[in-house]
Amino acid sequence: MTPDEVILLSHGAGGKLTARLIDSVFLPRYGNEILRRLGDGAVLPPMAGDPVLTTDAYVVSPRFFPGGDIGSLAVHGTVNDLLMCGAEPRWLSLAFVLEEGFPCEELPRICDSIGRAAAGAGVLVVTGDTKVVERGRGDGIYIAAAGVGERVRGLELDPRRARPGDAILLSGPVGQHGVAVLGARRGLAFTTPVISDSRALLREARALLSLIHI
Repeated sequence: MTPDEVILLSHGAGGKLTARLIDSVFLPRYGNEILRRLGDGAVLPPMAGDPVLTTDAYVVSPRFFPGGDIGSLAVHGTVNDLLMCGAEPRWLSLAFVLEEGFPCEELPRICDSIGRAAAGAGVLVVTGDTKVVERGRGDGIYIAAAGVGERVRGLELDPRRARPGDAILLSGPVGQHGVAVLGARRGLAFTTPVISDSRALLREARALLSLIHI
């Protein structure tokens, strides 16, 4: 992937250029035994607990912002959705929708970030897809993510059980991520730098689970 190379429609057509993306960008950065099988899906090992599935789509402008990027955001957001369902995150599926003309040099950076975020959260990216839309039909890159986790035994979280007066626990300042992205988008300078708090909330969620199971 040379600095002046851009994404072409044929990168998403399933031919040689798609294979080149897989071999040179995706597999070296977060490949694993399951993903390297390169099937149309992933055969997952059995779990002791109930499987939990979540799905989301990630669009952010700019793609790189203080404290993260669209790649790490996709991993963190999906992992945290599983945690909020009372599940231990296990596996991720990522689909990339790239716009024709997207600079190829950015894709390895984003995938490096995905690899680091996935490793930090202890999850594997086990399947995925790549599509390319015509120039002007997208916003550079979109990422659709699905995650599978294993529900903690004996734990049943249901938003319908929320009641007036329940305590709400926050993992950090409200709006910090949004302000960091907005500042980068508008070129705003803050007296105190604002860094996105995008991260996997594994430690916090596990601490809460330990309290629930006392």
